[in-house]
This record gives sequence, structure tokens and C-alpha cells, in this order.
Amino acid sequence: MANKIKVGIVGAHRGSSYFQPFNTISETDVTAVCDINEATLQSVGERFNVPHQFTDYSEMLDAVDLVVLATPENLHVPQSIEALEAGKHVISEVTAAVKLEECYDLVRSVRNSSAKYTMAENTCYSKHNVLIRNIVEAGMFGDVYFGEGEYVHNIKSLHHDADGNPTWRYYWQVGINRCNYATHSLGPVLQWFGERVVSVCCLGTGVNTDPEHAMEDTVMMLCKTEGDGLIKIRIDMLSNRPANSYFSLQGTKGCYESSRGLGAAPKLWLSEFGISEQWRPLSQFEDLLPERWKNPPAEAQSVGDLGEYFKVRDFVDSILNDTQPPIDVYAAMDYTVPGLVSEASIANGGAPVEVPDFRKIE
Repeated sequence: MANKIKVGIVGAHRGSSYFQPFNTISETDVTAVCDINEATLQSVGERFNVPHQFTDYSEMLDAVDLVVLATPENLHVPQSIEALEAGKHVISEVTAAVKLEECYDLVRSVRNSSAKYTMAENTCYSKHNVLIRNIVEAGMFGDVYFGEGEYVHNIKSLHHDADGNPTWRYYWQVGINRCNYATHSLGPVLQWFGERVVSVCCLGTGVNTDPEHAMEDTVMMLCKTEGDGLIKIRIDMLSNRPANSYFSLQGTKGCYESSRGLGAAPKLWLSEFGISEQWRPLSQFEDLLPERWKNPPAEAQSVGDLGEYFKVRDFVDSILNDTQPPIDVYAAMDYTVPGLVSEASIANGGAPVEVPDFRKIE
């Protein structure tokens, strides 16, 4: 089609997963890639046949309509603001911000821009999480009041480069003692609850395995929601163990537990089957997926990961139709800010800390 949305991907290595969805979507064209590492830039550019390659972000902005920020977390807000001020649409990887103060700047920039912004929280687009959300919205869980999200992923190998120098993860993922990187766990659960977090309490285990970093091995954050629900978030990127992500949900009429690994199946119980009914595998409920998951459009067939496709497709549709982005800047704050303010709680022995509502700032 004529006048395709020209896409620029910033952060060639981390951004590689975006090429296939954008190249599949007929209304978009990846025309540029940007990276400060020239070898990575050339390799990815050649691999995906990208016509324009940049080492300068500002220069690349002049050549595109939409940017994907697959860059270090501390660059997400300044790069988002620069793009928005230039009228360029933004897909930001997680987390949306690394400091509470810059969240205010980001929200105001989105409000003042003609362009759109979304945060690419991919776990909100995982098949199981989408299915649970659909079952909740159908009323089959009743009133939800407790949920859990855990992100346990030993990434110590990524804290230094091949020469032993600290990477951005050293400073921004494990260099601050808080429930950092909580969006993967919190995002889907908040979608199930349909409300925001109003306060958090946070505690940690102490530093046991890697004294080089400020972050405690396991950090636990308890979140109270607007409707007085409780959400437990565990983040651990340091403990010596295999990786695992885990979710659970409890409502008045049903409950869900995802897999703990080793072949265990995600499972669901709903009271409409009878109180004596046992757990059922979640796979038995896939007929309750949204229609587009059961019968995806033809252009999605080649992407492989439907979640990655829909994550990009939804944002492109919000641009084409001038509608609200799937995970807009306020949702991005809802997922990101509890982890940022948890720093104050953990420093004060787990004392509750209020989570500001960015819909109300001026």
C-alpha cells in the first residue's frame, strides 16, 4: 500500500523480534535500524535487509514515522520524549522509566504530542494470560481479590560485557534495591483485576549470592489495589536456579495457577463445575480465547508468536484509527511505578508507600 508507516528500530539486538511482525503487517515497513555498535548494526541490517542504518538516534528520527525503543531502560524516557516532540509514534520496551521523576515528564510529553505511545509489555500478550483475562471478563472468576506474579530469571551473565565491563543491566536492573523489572509480572495481573495499585510494601531476602549488587536476591512486593485486592510480586534475577515465571489468580468463583515447570500443566478451577470438582488443565478452556486467537488473520500466520504479532498489530491499528493504544502511557505507569516506589518501602523496613495516579497529574 502507498504511504506505509515507516518504522525505525533502535537497539538492533534486542529489537530483532520486531522485524517479523512489522514486515508481516501490510501497513508498515521497517526502513531504518539504529545502534551505537556498528558491527551489530551492520549484521542486523543485512540480516533483515533494512535500507537505512544509523548510529545517531536523532538523525534516524527524521527518516521514520514510528520508533521501537529496544534500548537500555535508562534511555527509554529521554528517547521517548525526543520522538514524541518530533511527532513520531513510540513503542517502548519495558520498563517505561527508571526514576519516578521522569515519569511525570513522559506523561506530559505524551499529552502534548500528536503522536501515540505504548509500552510493549509482552506478557500481557501471552496466550495463557490472554485466556485468563477473557475468562475473568466473562465473569467466570466472580470478583477477583488475590493474584500473584513471579519473574525468576538468573541473568548474572548479562551484567558484564565480554571484557568484564558493567552493562546497563548492572546499574538499572540489579544496581538499585527495589522490586525492579516488575512489569512482566504485574502487567497481566493488573489487567485481570481491572484496576490500579494504590500502595506497596516491599521486603527482600538480603544479599546472599552476589554481593557486587545492591539488589537483594529475592524481592517481594505486596500491592493493594483500588478495590482492596492484594497482589504479590516476586522478582529474582540473581539467585542460582533455573528460570521460571509464575502467575495465579483467586476470585469468588474460580482460581488459576500457571505451571511451576517440569511438565506441570497450568490449571483452572471454576465453581460453576461444582465445589467437589477438581482442577482442570487450562488447555481444556482454549475455546474461551478471543476469536482472533482461535482464527488469526492470514497475515499473522507466518509470524509464529501470535502474541508478538498482536502486540504490534494493536498499536498500528490505534495509529490508523486514532484510538487509544493497547497499553497507553497511563497503563505503562500503572505497571512501572509500583516497582519504582518500592525502593522507599524496602529501605524503610517494608513500610507502605503510596503509588501516584498519573491520570490526575497536571
